[in-house]
Amino acid sequence: MTRTALDDIEAPPSARLLGWHVLDAKPAEGWIRIGFDGKAAFCNPAGFIQGGILSAMLDDTMGPAVFAMTEGRLYTTTVSMTVNFIAPAEPGPIVGEAWVVQLGRTIAFVEGRLNRADGALLATATATALSRSRAVA
Repeated sequence: MTRTALDDIEAPPSARLLGWHVLDAKPAEGWIRIGFDGKAAFCNPAGFIQGGILSAMLDDTMGPAVFAMTEGRLYTTTVSMTVNFIAPAEPGPIVGEAWVVQLGRTIAFVEGRLNRADGALLATATATALSRSRAVA
């Protein structure tokens, strides 16, 4: 796997809760693949992972794509995110993939998707984010 700026920081508690871990990245291209643990504790009464959790996984894939692309110089604050839920997500491994569509001086446009481990598409997203030179306290 390619080394990224993400290797130099500790994952925040929210990312650890989701089972977040980098699977692969091409920082120069603004592309990243993240693994998540789709825990049974994340399920709604129907037995599927709740949409807000899937949205958090998408957000925690798209932001790191910008961070890795900028070699850790820029963090993002999501301004807007549109999520499309394609199929119900059952407990188990989930793979997020994101790519930076456009990175400006202060705004980033990013797209992402979530798949089951077998490759079946679960959700897609687009996001607009503010680029910041440091984490916001």
